[in-house]
Amino acid sequence: MKRTIINVRIYDYQNYIDSGFVTFDKKILKVGPMNEYLPDGSEVIDGQGQFLLPNFVCAHTHIYSIFARGMVLPFNPKNFQDILDQMWWKMDAKINNETTYYSGLCAASEFMKNGVTTLIDHHASGKDIIGSLSALKSGLVDVASLRGILCFETSDRYPVKDCIKENIDFCALNRDSMSAGLFGMHASMSISDDTLAKIAEVIGDYPIHIHVAESDMDEKDSFDKYGKSIIERLDSFHLIKLNSLIVHGVHITDKEIDIIAKRKAYLVVNTTSNMNNAVGLPDVMKFKHHGVKVLLGNDGLSTSMATEFQNLFYTTRLKNETPNAMNLGDVLEVINDSYDYSSQTLGIKLGKILPGYESDFLLIPYTPFTPIDNTNAFGHVFFGLYQSFTPKDVYRGGQCLVKNGKLLNSKLKRGLQKSIKISANLWKSIKENK
Repeated sequence: MKRTIINVRIYDYQNYIDSGFVTFDKKILKVGPMNEYLPDGSEVIDGQGQFLLPNFVCAHTHIYSIFARGMVLPFNPKNFQDILDQMWWKMDAKINNETTYYSGLCAASEFMKNGVTTLIDHHASGKDIIGSLSALKSGLVDVASLRGILCFETSDRYPVKDCIKENIDFCALNRDSMSAGLFGMHASMSISDDTLAKIAEVIGDYPIHIHVAESDMDEKDSFDKYGKSIIERLDSFHLIKLNSLIVHGVHITDKEIDIIAKRKAYLVVNTTSNMNNAVGLPDVMKFKHHGVKVLLGNDGLSTSMATEFQNLFYTTRLKNETPNAMNLGDVLEVINDSYDYSSQTLGIKLGKILPGYESDFLLIPYTPFTPIDNTNAFGHVFFGLYQSFTPKDVYRGGQCLVKNGKLLNSKLKRGLQKSIKISANLWKSIKENK
């Protein structure tokens, strides 16, 4: 159904229209200032001066972690490996396909209310590996109607044959505007050379999605066991494909960054999670100076990407001990690169309010107290809207998912009602170790 939103401030992280209109169905059909608007018979929605912005992309998340919220376990970590052993590996070992499906519903419900409608997920589930990505897609994409780029984190903690099959099968069967696959691996320290060799035999040109040097323990493990850095080790198996996602990179060397740049892979930073785990902060500006494109994820924490972008900005300045380390133009580059990566992977156009782009956008109230135009619009968005980012309406592919801050999908809402029982069963199995 063709609709037109009128009287909105349109900003797509490049162009600003102070008072404009957008005509759309699944894709954007026409955009312009209000003095060029002519009624065309489409349904008219009055935006009442709100901002109209493209929806966010989260470039690395763990959707299943939504069920960790409020969970109480014995927890006294001394280092990063203890965090994995005492919490995350206990949890993911007990996840089955039913849990995965409901985690997709629950995470989607919060992401969409924060204006995030494209997710790049890194999944793990020890109870069910085969079919797990289809279960996640069923909840996240088929029911909740978000876009998902999915993978399973291959690890020697699991049956490797099943991990490889799940990744390859999902990649082969999913490549459209709503979903696609990457080849997932957990981290170097949980993957043997034998496993890397098995992956190398079958991966073809599929990009990898892997944690790298989140903690210095991961890098030390690689040097101690294999006499080389993580990136050198992966590259020796020819696994760093075009458009691979190298996640974290907190402790990688200049030589490793150069290899990532040469292979035209991306570094995905997760600064909020890095602070939470006390592992250090990535040197984002060094990555950029070496010619590596940087994306931003949440690593399974906050579902607000607005918060993540602010933390990226502030922590990069803190790490470099200068307010000149990262400017708003650098943030814009990360935002736009996330749209480009997702667009290329899904075979669509995301991230611009222009004809031919997907109708993935949001409406959010904002009253500027100072002049606003194309030169300073992002300053208003970043320091004004991002401080308390609460979209009123959210659209994905022209479908209204959130209206006046409320979910519209009745099947999604019914699924959320069952989630407490599902998560309670998960917690019980963890505590009883069954």
